[in-house]
Amino acid sequence: MNQLNQVVLIATGINTCGYIYDSGDGGPEGSDNVSEISSEILRRLEEFVCKDRKIGKGTERAMGGSLSSLLSGSLSLALCYVQKVFRSGAIHPQPRILCLQASPDGPEQYVAVMNAIFSAQRSMVPIDSCVVGVQHSAFLQQASYITGGIYLKPPQLDGLFQYLAAVFATDLHSRNFLQLPKPAGVDFRASCFCHKKTIDMGYVCSVCLSIFCQHHRKCSTCGSEFNQAPREPNSASETIRKA
Repeated sequence: MNQLNQVVLIATGINTCGYIYDSGDGGPEGSDNVSEISSEILRRLEEFVCKDRKIGKGTERAMGGSLSSLLSGSLSLALCYVQKVFRSGAIHPQPRILCLQASPDGPEQYVAVMNAIFSAQRSMVPIDSCVVGVQHSAFLQQASYITGGIYLKPPQLDGLFQYLAAVFATDLHSRNFLQLPKPAGVDFRASCFCHKKTIDMGYVCSVCLSIFCQHHRKCSTCGSEFNQAPREPNSASETIRKA
């Protein structure tokens, strides 16, 4: 915790995402204006929710089931802001991203999310993850594991502020001397490029590494042609003849 730290809040909805607060914009600063800052953040958050609902009006009914937030979009916005900070001054900061997620993962965002994760890894930006939803997030598990961040699903939401202050607020240097929670395991399952579903086994393109749940004669991503899969026998007599 340092007064020189800069905080940027990004709201993520079902249909859109955007910045709602930036402590570097020259707004009200200091402990005396905490209530004013909180009120401004809540006001902008309410405006964002209304905007997101208007954009996706009728989409929820058409899609049905559980809807996921635009995690890939918010990660991209955060990384763009980090790159802007890197190029704006001589002092090289130590940025990090904290994802607070309550919605389930969207398998259709697998490619975009993984691209953002690898971009954060290359920029040496840790991604911390705090999941407050019912299910674990495979995307955020992989994000924290690959970038060297912290993944935590608090067992009790009543102590959420304590987890945020004691676990995620610590700087990168101090984390080397603390016993921080470690995830029991990481879900490395991928999503297929054809149906956007999470799979345990599949086919991988040897050229562009695209993943498919079924065999295809041609890769839909790079256009590479594959050998035809072996045809299964249709009858017992055909099996005997081949034997």
